[in-house]
Amino acid sequence: MVLSNAVKEMAAGLIDADLGGQVFKKRIPLPGRGKRGGARALIGTNLADRWFFLFGLGKNERASVDAQELAALQKIAETLLALDSKKIEQSVQAGELVEVGSEEKPTAT
Repeated sequence: MVLSNAVKEMAAGLIDADLGGQVFKKRIPLPGRGKRGGARALIGTNLADRWFFLFGLGKNERASVDAQELAALQKIAETLLALDSKKIEQSVQAGELVEVGSEEKPTAT
């Protein structure tokens, strides 16, 4: 539900940072820490119907990614966003991508 909520918030315009190249940063709450002390997700998106979680980092581990990492994530986002629906479905079936829906199950902590 946490990842689905992040997408809903971003679709409503609640974006923490636009990193360029269709990569955005979004705060993700962690149990007992909320958003401020939680994690950061880097998401590749067209802000319409495609949302790919590319990278996650704990706020206490590092603040962000460096320029080289960001360039690689932007290239990955470009590639993923160019996929048609059939290729995405094939990638999900092959285990190359994992679909996250609003019915995602909470994980045990």
